Amino acid sequence: MTETARGNLFILSAPSGAGKSSLINALLNIHDDIKVSVSHTTRNPRPGEQNAEHYHFVDVEQFKSLIEKNDFFEWAQVFDNYYGTSKAAIENQLAQGIDVFLDIDWQGAQQVRELVPDVKTIFILPPSRAELEQRLNNRGQDSQEVIADRMAQAKSESSHYAEFDYVLVNDDFDATLKQLESIVLAARLELSAQKIRHHPLICDLLK
Repeated sequence: MTETARGNLFILSAPSGAGKSSLINALLNIHDDIKVSVSHTTRNPRPGEQNAEHYHFVDVEQFKSLIEKNDFFEWAQVFDNYYGTSKAAIENQLAQGIDVFLDIDWQGAQQVRELVPDVKTIFILPPSRAELEQRLNNRGQDSQEVIADRMAQAKSESSHYAEFDYVLVNDDFDATLKQLESIVLAARLELSAQKIRHHPLICDLLK
């Protein structure tokens, strides 16, 4: 019987509007053995977002209670809201051999690296400042004041790109998606996983 190799943990970070969520959703449509962590957040749902599907929407008091219980794999405050990732949910999926993506910022990435040194980290950059601002405007969800704040934050977030293992520029969506997929496939072929996955074969070949 083939033993199940532990799943890989990935972090995908990007400034708002770089296309991170679209890339993750497209990747999930290609691979049913990849999951994205559903984070907790104190921000209000955007149009079309459903509780427990896009985020676990909680109030500030509930979030702080979870922090005190040490229930989060990582958590951070972004703008005026809190975001966090459940420890139990992530560990359960990895143990089943499922690859898990964390959609978190650089602050959360720093926390996760301390707990999981072999986490694979990926940063998505927009092709230009002008294109990033255009994408934020095209959403039609935020005021000009909010967009200006996000553009200022994008500079700060992008300054941490060198802390990540991989950097992708999301200019051509399909090409960027293929690059993202190649990182996942390469991780699955690493020696540590292949030794477990193909243990019977290797033992037979080395008789």
